[in-house]
Amino acid sequence: MRQIILYIATSTDGFIATEQGDTSWLHDPSFELPGEDFGYNDLLATCDTTLMGNSTYKAVSSFDMPFPYPNHKNYIFTQNLPKESVEFVEFVIESPVAFVANLKKVEGKSIWLIGGSQINQLLFEADLIDKIVLTKVPKTLKNGIPLFSGNGTHSAYKKQEEVNFSNGFSQTTYLR
Repeated sequence: MRQIILYIATSTDGFIATEQGDTSWLHDPSFELPGEDFGYNDLLATCDTTLMGNSTYKAVSSFDMPFPYPNHKNYIFTQNLPKESVEFVEFVIESPVAFVANLKKVEGKSIWLIGGSQINQLLFEADLIDKIVLTKVPKTLKNGIPLFSGNGTHSAYKKQEEVNFSNGFSQTTYLR
């Protein structure tokens, strides 16, 4: 069965974006480490599919660059289908939990759960997230969009690895 990997960065106080959805704080020039991608390219090599909520998709689409995952199957969860098709993505209006549970049974590589908070929570509560690669950024936002929305249920994960970077980032990998 395919793995769902939540590979994501948070502020030290657990937010993935500001209340307005801004993630520019992740790209502070003082955080740059030449030649270091924090495992991003390795992740992309192990995945052939991405999952994201519609708000996250809109944020990714707003970056001043081409769509970053043209070689992956990209599913966007939304409540309203767009009127026209969009290159590289497929919009899904069915239950994310049912869709992902079935998708895990389809042969293929791992599946990257890009986020956001609501889809993270739904899949977390359904015990569908197999691996979490969490990078904590040495910045506090004090409020914003949390890694998981809601209070939900608890799941047990085992810490597999922790790497500390010279820029202050701490990346921990957890397995369910």
